[in-house]
Amino acid sequence: MVFPRAALAAKSLNADVAIIGGGTGGCAAAVAALRNGLRVVMTEETDWVGGQLTSQCVPPDEHPWIENFGGTRLYRDYRRAVRQYYRDHFALKASLRQQSVFNPGGGSVSALTHEPPVSLAVIEAMLSPWLSSGQLTLLLRHRPAAAATSGDRITAVSVKDLESGATRVIEAPYFIDATEQGDLLPLAKVEYVTGFESRKETGEPSAPEAAQPANIQAFTICFSVSYHPGEDHTIDKPDNYQFWRDYVPNLKPKNWPGKLLSWSMSNPITLEPRAVKFDPTESTGVAGPLNLWLYRRIRSKSHFEGDAGADISLINWPQNDYWLGNLHEVSDAEAARHLKGGRDLSLSLLYWMQTEAPAATGAGWKGLKLRGDQSGTADGLAKYPYIRESRRIKAEVTVVEQHVGTEARMKATGQSREQVTAEAFADSVGIGSYRIDLHPSSGGDNYIDVSSLPFQIPMGALIPRRVENLLAASKNLGVTHITNGCYRLHPVEWNIGESAGALASHAVKTRQSPRAIRNNDARRKEFQASLVAQGVELAWPRISPR
Repeated sequence: MVFPRAALAAKSLNADVAIIGGGTGGCAAAVAALRNGLRVVMTEETDWVGGQLTSQCVPPDEHPWIENFGGTRLYRDYRRAVRQYYRDHFALKASLRQQSVFNPGGGSVSALTHEPPVSLAVIEAMLSPWLSSGQLTLLLRHRPAAAATSGDRITAVSVKDLESGATRVIEAPYFIDATEQGDLLPLAKVEYVTGFESRKETGEPSAPEAAQPANIQAFTICFSVSYHPGEDHTIDKPDNYQFWRDYVPNLKPKNWPGKLLSWSMSNPITLEPRAVKFDPTESTGVAGPLNLWLYRRIRSKSHFEGDAGADISLINWPQNDYWLGNLHEVSDAEAARHLKGGRDLSLSLLYWMQTEAPAATGAGWKGLKLRGDQSGTADGLAKYPYIRESRRIKAEVTVVEQHVGTEARMKATGQSREQVTAEAFADSVGIGSYRIDLHPSSGGDNYIDVSSLPFQIPMGALIPRRVENLLAASKNLGVTHITNGCYRLHPVEWNIGESAGALASHAVKTRQSPRAIRNNDARRKEFQASLVAQGVELAWPRISPR
C-alpha cells in the first residue's frame, strides 16, 4: 500500500530534526532518528519514499560480502524483509521458500535483484509505526523552495506542495539534506562543490589538471520490461528517435566504439570496445558476452509456482545513460529540457529494441512490454531519474582517491597490493565497498573505473565546514567527483543516512553540535559506541581490493 499524502492544514511544522528528501539515505536517517526518540518531519519530492530502491527503479548494487558484513544491521533487516515479503505474498517455489538467502530476480548485478514495489512496501512498513503514532510527519510531493538562516545556522526550510502549490515552513534545531541533488545546499547558502575537482586541489591521479564544475556524471531514466513471445507491444515512435538512433558519442580519452544504440560499448575499465548481447529468451547465463536481459532481471518466473507470468528486467544500461547536459546548476528550463532528453533516450532505446535491434527472429523484439506497474507511472518510466552525482558539501573531511583507490593508496603508503588498506578514519561512522565507478559525464569524459579498497565513512564527511546544524545524508557528503564513484551505491547511501540521523539524535540529546561531538575524543567515542550498539559497523576485517 502506498502512503497517502498527508492532509495538512498547518502552514508551519516543528520537529527535532527535519529531513529534506525521502530517498534511500533519507529513510535510513528517519528510522535512526525515530528509534532514538526524535520527532521527525520528512519531505519527499515524489509520491514514493525510497529513492534509488523505489522511485528511481534501481535494484541494489552491492559488494560480495553484504550477506554477512559491510552494511548496517538496519540495512540487513531491510534485505531480509524483502525476501520475507516474497515468502508472504508470492507463490514462491518450496525450494526457495526454505532458503534464508535467495535472489528473487536472479539478476547478476547483485544477490537481491527485486521489484521496486516490494522495496516500497518494505520501507513503508519500517516507517508505519511512527507515522501512526505521530512521531513522524511525512510530506510527499513536497520540494524545498527556500531556507532561512541566522549566522551559521539554518532556522527554517520552506517546502512547496507540488500538487496544491501551497508552501509550508519547517522549523527544527537540525536539518538533514537527503535530496538526490543536494537541493538544500544552495538554498541555505552552504558551501559546496560540483563536478570534477582539479588534481592541484585534491592530488587525485584520476582528476583533471583544471577543475570542471559543470562536468557531472550521466543520469538515467530507468524502466522495466517483460517479454511476451508472439505479442506486439511496440510503443509509438518517441520524440527525437532519429537523433538517438544515429547518435555516436564523442568521448575522451578514448571514444565510444560506435552508435550508442547498439550491442557494443566501452569496457568501463579499459575503454576498449566491449560486445554485449540482449536475449530475453535466455533464462540463465551462458558462456560468451554479457546478456543485458539477465544483468538486472528483477523477476524470474522460474522462482514461482503455477502460471508465473513473465520475467521482468530493469533497463539501466550505458545505452540509456544521458550525458548531454545536467539537472542541477542550470536553469529550470534547461533542466527540464535535459530531463525530457533522458526520457526520450530511454523510450528510444526501448523502441529500437522492439523494432531494429538484432533479434533471433530478425529485427526487433516486439514482445517487449513496458511495465508501468513496476514504476508506478502511466508512461512506464521511473518516477525520478537515477542520479549518480550530487552537489557535495565542502566538509570537515573530504575523501579523496588517495584514501580509497587501490593504486593511489599503494603509492601514498608504499605498501604492496597484499598489504594495503584504505585510510583508517578515527571518526568512522560506517563502512562500504565498491569500485570507483564513474559513468560517462556531461563534459564528454568516458568511464573512469578503477580498483578501490573496502573503506570507512568518516563523520567529518557528513559535517559542513561552516554550517552547524546541517548534515549530509546522501551522495552530497564530503567526497570528490572521483570518490563519489564508490560512495554512491545503495548500502553506502543507507549507512550515510542512518549515521546522519543517529548523529542528529545524539546532538539533540547531548546538546552538543555534530562538530563538537566529532572534535572531542570522549564525545566522539561515546557516539561511535552508540552507533555500534545500534548495529553500525565501523571497520572492516581484512578484505581484498575490489
